[in-house]
Amino acid sequence: MAKDLTDLQLLTELEPVVEKNINRHLTMRKDWNPHDYIPWSDGKNYYALGGKDWDPEQSKLSEVAQVAMLTNLLTEDNLPSYHREIAMNFSMDGPWGFWVNRWTAEENRHGIALRDYLVVTRAVDPVELEQLRIEQVTRGFSPGQNQQLAVEADLFAESLFDSVIYVTFQELATRVSHRNTGKACEEPVADQLLQRISADENLHMIFYRDVSAAGFDIAPNQAMRALHKVLTHFRMPGYTIPDFRRKAVTIASGGVYDPRIHLDDVVMPVLKKWRILERDDFTGDANRLRDEVAAHVEELEDTCVKFEVAKQRRLERIAKVAEKRAAKNLLVGSSAS
Repeated sequence: MAKDLTDLQLLTELEPVVEKNINRHLTMRKDWNPHDYIPWSDGKNYYALGGKDWDPEQSKLSEVAQVAMLTNLLTEDNLPSYHREIAMNFSMDGPWGFWVNRWTAEENRHGIALRDYLVVTRAVDPVELEQLRIEQVTRGFSPGQNQQLAVEADLFAESLFDSVIYVTFQELATRVSHRNTGKACEEPVADQLLQRISADENLHMIFYRDVSAAGFDIAPNQAMRALHKVLTHFRMPGYTIPDFRRKAVTIASGGVYDPRIHLDDVVMPVLKKWRILERDDFTGDANRLRDEVAAHVEELEDTCVKFEVAKQRRLERIAKVAEKRAAKNLLVGSSAS
């Protein structure tokens, strides 16, 4: 069996690919300014400057849109941890280092713009938002963080392949989440802003996806082991957000990001682009792991079906409660007249 390449060897082998993809990225990217997407004329002073502090009635967003916007922003807030992760795994030398810094600079716009929008429009509680930001950044993030104790201790010892493959899926998932959040807001400025952010995320995903594709050609078995690890234990970086599970349920129920979206719009497009299920260059354990990835896709499909059934039942319960409440209000109104 061929010996695995070290991360240093992989960095060297992939450096020309990284440089090529940076040049492509710089020709495709569109410069934009966060301040252009904020309705500043809607802004008012808060209490400290003689105005009024936030009140829930001031938000024009639905509960789903508020939760999704809050979760997306808190996810973006952990940029210091993300920068550290890729800097440690990609190195800060040559094209790799240029990309680390360029990607960080572009990503930083997202948190700036989202926070300005939410605070100016009073869409969410700014005090809670700041408290959650402090807690979220303090917790930090690592793809292998807080995994179940049953998982082998070295499973998430991160490598170059682990990082670049993880961020491929993560960037695509973030793009989809931002785009669907913009639609859920039902507000043209928010939708326009999130379209702009989604376009950034898409270009970032393309960079990581294509660098990963080159990695599969250079060391297919090694890349396959990383893919299996990442995909079967995948978590969005926002999972460290306080009360994330409840927020995720709200987001999923609202159609912003649910199991079906994860499978159809994130997992499968990447696997198809890399031709994972059709490749014939895997050997030994990598073939078995490829089969396990195929089985994992089937498990994700089962999860989608179960979620859709549970969601339908939940919607039916909500509808029944609403009907009873309406009937009760009608009865009270009739009695009063």
